[in-house]
Amino acid sequence: MNLFRVLRGNYGEGTVKALRDCENIEKKTSSYRNHRVFTLRCRDRGLTPPSLRLKCPINTRKAKDIIKKAEKELLRERLRVINNKIEQLDRQKANFNRDLNSRGLPSDIKQNITQHLARSREKHFQDVRARQQNKFDRLVEKTTKPKLNKTVCASFNEKVDLSGSQLKRWVINLSKYKVTKAQEKVLSRGLNFAMSPDKIESSITNEFIIACEKSCWKLPKGDAAQLRSEVVGAIKSTKVPKSNVTKDERIAIKELQKEKSIQILGADKGRATVILDTTEYDEKLENLLNDTSTYEELKEDPTPKFKKKLVAILNRLLREEKISQKDKDFLFPTAEIVPRIYGSPKIHKKDNPLRPIIDYTGSIGYNVSRSLADIISPLVGNTVHHVLNSKQLAEDLNGIIIGDDEYLISHDVVSLFTKTPVDLTLKIIRERLEKDHELKKRTLLSVDDLMELIEFILTTTYFTSKGKIFQQKKGMAMGSPLSPIAVNLFMEWFEHEAIATAPDNCKPRVWKRYVDDVLEVIKKGEAENLTTHLNQVDPTNSIKFTYEEESDNSIPFLDTLITKKDDGSLKLCIYRKPTHTDQYLQFQSHHPLHHKLGVVRTLIDRKDSIVSEETDRQKEKSHIEQALTQCGYPQWSIKKVIEEKRSPKAKETKT
Repeated sequence: MNLFRVLRGNYGEGTVKALRDCENIEKKTSSYRNHRVFTLRCRDRGLTPPSLRLKCPINTRKAKDIIKKAEKELLRERLRVINNKIEQLDRQKANFNRDLNSRGLPSDIKQNITQHLARSREKHFQDVRARQQNKFDRLVEKTTKPKLNKTVCASFNEKVDLSGSQLKRWVINLSKYKVTKAQEKVLSRGLNFAMSPDKIESSITNEFIIACEKSCWKLPKGDAAQLRSEVVGAIKSTKVPKSNVTKDERIAIKELQKEKSIQILGADKGRATVILDTTEYDEKLENLLNDTSTYEELKEDPTPKFKKKLVAILNRLLREEKISQKDKDFLFPTAEIVPRIYGSPKIHKKDNPLRPIIDYTGSIGYNVSRSLADIISPLVGNTVHHVLNSKQLAEDLNGIIIGDDEYLISHDVVSLFTKTPVDLTLKIIRERLEKDHELKKRTLLSVDDLMELIEFILTTTYFTSKGKIFQQKKGMAMGSPLSPIAVNLFMEWFEHEAIATAPDNCKPRVWKRYVDDVLEVIKKGEAENLTTHLNQVDPTNSIKFTYEEESDNSIPFLDTLITKKDDGSLKLCIYRKPTHTDQYLQFQSHHPLHHKLGVVRTLIDRKDSIVSEETDRQKEKSHIEQALTQCGYPQWSIKKVIEEKRSPKAKETKT
């Protein structure tokens, strides 16, 4: 029912105009209420909004105190004006309600009017609230971030210009190429370092304009005009940021880009930047692909055949109204990009072998793989043995006591992704989907439909390397969004079978698993027997384990060092592998400030949630500060995050 059409046809244009006026009053009230919250927050934090800041030509302390007091009084006056305006609007609403009652409208029409006004008020309130919150966050950010003059910047750059042992951990040159100091400095910043642009590209500006226009289509004319005005103002005021690399470093980057004799790669673990000779890299990758039990070369590109098959499935699902046209457009393989394999060097192992990773981005099945992962991911992690992260591990281990005849061991699956049996995994996924009572709430696809798509994704593991096309004959491909979900579901089935059938003498009392890493508590001396049992569980004989026993009552698991105390309880600390480099996103990188503060927040949260004893927390805090300082983080950024965690008011202002 169109409310305005009914009112116009039955009660005249005057009633419609009255409703429009009341709707505007509701929106104005929402705006003023949000503005009042913003002003109160500024007052409580001792901040002055830019619109109330006063300039003073006299540069003395007394003059500054006078200006500060004046700004506080202006803030109080603004609050008084806002409160008066809200009271005035409330009186206008009361007049409208009396006018509405005098028109003799039926109760159902009155109810519809009330509901319409409530929806309009809530939507406008949330929109304005988001804008005011962003404005307040920007104000806080500008206030807490100190301005660095040229002298401070120079000393800051000298401080993070590392050399010696730290630089060697961040940049590992395994090639014959002699790296210059400027090139080494650039590489030491990490492969995720973002250079500040030297100009504002028109293509980026156009993207903002297009996105703005798409949003404006869904907004009322007034709000759309305001949004356009704000976006145009932001674009006009945008300035090219100061460069975060020197002229020599820019030259070094171009030199490295042109150098074809080397490959610059991220280490498999530890975030180090590794330089390999191209010939050695190609040889290692070729040796990997020569494993005929895992890979085979194809005579022709199977992409057109696979694309035709996928399109046929999507067309059928569209005809059966199980997916919408919008869904099909998203899943439809518009490009025919062949997945590409690359290797990540394992610098912690002898001869630095490569870990094969397949880049599926843009391939015909990538979007389907992403969507399937979203649908079946709720099936993962619903067991007592599953570990989501180190924080959950710490919670699960809290209160566990290790007996005198017990000890800690860990198991690791050898090459889990390429060894996971696909046929068995498909059977496991089908059984789990058939038992999932919530599946219909997530998708209109039947179990058969899902299995058809899942089988398509898990069996089209082909890729290109040096102009040749290869097929992965078994296992899952690292790089596909669906693979981690499928592997986890297989491991959940595996651990259920393994624990249920384990002999009593080596049956684990505690079993905690993160993907292919397992932590157990078993009887002393039974590690070999348990390993033998685990290696016999998989009916395809593909899954094999290696194990590690505790040493000096301690064992590493994930990024946690678990130590058994004299009373059998467990002490937890942060564990860093020998390959760990303490390299994080560089503070000078052209990333938003909240990304960098997020790095600090993650490290502090990890310390607080994992480390179990106060003395170890203090040591970890010192380590974090030292590591972040090496990455260029100023002390204020660390203190800001710590203060936010301590202050309950900071949390309240964000909600």
